[in-house]
Amino acid sequence: ICIEMAEAKFVLYVRKFIKNPLLARKQCSIELIHPEMANLSKAQIKEKLAKVLKSKDDCISIFGLQTKFGGGKTTGFALVYDSADAKKKYDQKTLLKRDGLVEKKKVGRKQYKEIKRRLKKIRGVRKHKVENKKR
Repeated sequence: ICIEMAEAKFVLYVRKFIKNPLLARKQCSIELIHPEMANLSKAQIKEKLAKVLKSKDDCISIFGLQTKFGGGKTTGFALVYDSADAKKKYDQKTLLKRDGLVEKKKVGRKQYKEIKRRLKKIRGVRKHKVENKKR
């Protein structure tokens, strides 16, 4: 499948297309040729892939993009889910966080450990104040 876009000026090839009904998705390797552009955003790729595969761009996950040395050509991997619910159920947590479907933890790992350490030292009512910062 070869598609060209006028405004973005890049070509999208879909390679190694596989249907995976167990995970309610289609998997494919993608190849992008963009001689006039340094790089492409995932949003542009999703938009074009959605047109090609006749799906919505919120049901698509793109990852593993690697630009070849010298530029002009990028390869990657795409997962096209049957629905947004299927994407939320089966997709990787990191990709869901990137797309904004799952919230990131508000407190980082280091902060969480420091709060836990402080909790061990404090007794009684003051423990409640430290616990509130934890959430």
